[in-house]
Amino acid sequence: VPLQAYGGGLVQAGGSLRLSCEASGGTFGNYRMAWFRQAPGKERAFVGASWSGGRLYYADSVKGRFTISRDNAKNTVYLQMNSLTPEDTAVYFCAADPLGRTILSQLRAARSYDYWGQGTLVTVSC
Repeated sequence: VPLQAYGGGLVQAGGSLRLSCEASGGTFGNYRMAWFRQAPGKERAFVGASWSGGRLYYADSVKGRFTISRDNAKNTVYLQMNSLTPEDTAVYFCAADPLGRTILSQLRAARSYDYWGQGTLVTVSC
């Protein structure tokens, strides 16, 4: 499942960005989609996930600031990021579990997702 993530860029602290991730092929509505990020020198970290049936999950660090949505007709999942801080600077990746095998206790684990986009860089300046 090819994934294409885009929308990153440079933004000032307090600003907003919206990332998009488009999947090619398949029954996107059934995909379990997730966003991760990797800051320089750090491990890849879970940001949030969108599962079928409208289920949404977020890391504590982004709750209330980031919102995940999806448009199944466009095979696209979005990450709306508000109130950005320099600590949000990272490469952001989208990931997909098209078979829906991920169990809830593992939704934050990168290994749960089989397909990954190429990453898009978000830089938040002071």
